[in-house]
Amino acid sequence: MALLPSRVKYRKAQRRYQKTNATRGNTVVFGDYGLQILSTGYVSAREIEAGRVSANHYLHREGRVYVRIFPHKPVSAKPVETRMGKGKGDPDHWVACVRAGQIVFEVGGVAERVAKEALVRVSRKMPFRCRFVKRSGRR
Repeated sequence: MALLPSRVKYRKAQRRYQKTNATRGNTVVFGDYGLQILSTGYVSAREIEAGRVSANHYLHREGRVYVRIFPHKPVSAKPVETRMGKGKGDPDHWVACVRAGQIVFEVGGVAERVAKEALVRVSRKMPFRCRFVKRSGRR
């Protein structure tokens, strides 16, 4: 099932300058283990869905997978073999803007070894380098 907003105020969005490090969403909150992005950029809705499916497939309905990002930003594209000009293209797909240090996926309710393998499988679907992180001692 494709991730996209149910409705948006504006159909097309501009690309924005992305800041380097995440100040929010950079700690494990919901689960016990998380997958942290190490660089800044865009993650498409297809990549998010592929990561979610691979984690759930590996966990065999044990534990819980939390997806911490959602694709709110439309990316437009012009049709193939179209001449220059004639305005901006129609929305093609949706992406989530991620910053370095942001937690993308979390897993809870399973052993560390199982969670690590599930998140390694998710990291193979992501377009950036990722690392495995644990929840800190405080709750």
